[in-house]
Amino acid sequence: MQEGQYESSVPVITDRCHQARVRNALEPEWEARFEPRSYGFRPGRGCHDAIAAIYNVCKGPRARRVWALDADLAAAFDRIDHDRLLASLGSFPARDMIRGWLKAGVFEAGKGFAPTVEGTPQGGVISPCLLNVALHGLEEAAGVCYETSGSRAGETKPGSPVLIRYADDVAVLCCSQQQAGQVKARLAEWLAPRGLAFNEDKTRIVHLSEGFSFLGFNVRRYGPKLLIKPDKAAIRRLRERLASEMRALRGSNAAAVIAVLNPIIRGWAAYYRGAVSSKVFHSLDTYVWRLTFKWARWQHRNKPRSWIVGRYFGAFNRFRNDRWVFGDRDGGTYLVKFSWTGIIRHVMVKGRASPDDPALASYWADRRKKVKPPLDAYTLRLLTRQNARCPLCGEHLLTAGQPPQSPEQWERWWQQVTRKAIAASYLVHNGKPGPGGGDPTRLVHASCHRGLRARTGRQDPVQPHCTPSRLA
Repeated sequence: MQEGQYESSVPVITDRCHQARVRNALEPEWEARFEPRSYGFRPGRGCHDAIAAIYNVCKGPRARRVWALDADLAAAFDRIDHDRLLASLGSFPARDMIRGWLKAGVFEAGKGFAPTVEGTPQGGVISPCLLNVALHGLEEAAGVCYETSGSRAGETKPGSPVLIRYADDVAVLCCSQQQAGQVKARLAEWLAPRGLAFNEDKTRIVHLSEGFSFLGFNVRRYGPKLLIKPDKAAIRRLRERLASEMRALRGSNAAAVIAVLNPIIRGWAAYYRGAVSSKVFHSLDTYVWRLTFKWARWQHRNKPRSWIVGRYFGAFNRFRNDRWVFGDRDGGTYLVKFSWTGIIRHVMVKGRASPDDPALASYWADRRKKVKPPLDAYTLRLLTRQNARCPLCGEHLLTAGQPPQSPEQWERWWQQVTRKAIAASYLVHNGKPGPGGGDPTRLVHASCHRGLRARTGRQDPVQPHCTPSRLA
């Protein structure tokens, strides 16, 4: 393997089932122990909670913690010490099964069998949970102190550093450069017996006026104000991908361009909609417009610009007064814009709250209701009006699982859940029309819609065979 790459060992399906079973038993026990500012690979928590935690600590002109230790652990999954990890598990009933998975070894192409003397298997269902177990205690090692009584119970003490971790990415917010250096030395000493170490190339101590990157965001103070924006490297990668996709789509029609780019745009905008992203969204809209216009010019090299504009651009979205939307006049679908995704501030999860705590069932139920998927206002109104259920089968339209944690995961969420799971249709259910005088549109499962058409032997005149324009 080349430097910077890691070995991925994917268990067979039987082991994956057993690992999921063991994880479901191990996770609730450790959820009651895990530190409050650990957010990676935990139910109900994610990247945006970690970013919100940084903002809450460093915001305002009176913020005391203006130095950051931006740390990254070198090959954390591959170097975890097995004995330390198994000792942390104590008398857990499936401890011997976990030992077997850790020591199972891997088969490498051209090399045969290779034993595993350290690390957890990349691709294993239980590996993220084991990483969190191995790194439990990182806050205490950094010297983080919490108030234990009074009205400020659960908050960090004044002068104490604040450690925020997402998997193997760590940010420690300190009051001085000297304190940040001391924290780094203590953490390095704590990590060494566990087989872990800092990646010195990616670990640095910076003042917040310089800023640092964390989970694809740039965290930086501008005078008295803290702003968290999409990272420049993430923007550059997106631009390069969009340009590459458009080059690959030369010779295709407008519907193919829309089908490829819409999930990318929606996924990226959904991930960054909780940051200061408005200007970035508008600049990306301009960039995408240039790419689509260039694509159209390449498609029709002998046509004048006025013909190209009339053919591919117009007010395709009837809910927006914008006549420069790229669309397919034959199918009625159109390319969404980054700026159509509204900026919604993420509400951080409270302290040590866990979905496995039965006393907090109402808290998590309310929290799930408040988290809106990245859909347009019209579709959200339909979901709310239907109580997010399909009128044909009565089941939930969207799954309520762990929210995506990256632009790529949001893209897959859009493709697999939204575009394939629900469809808009002017329905007549059980022979009864919708409410009189209202909008007859309903959201249904795509499978239910196909079943309805098969049973009634009809084609919906307003519903195309693919995903409708409102959800494209």
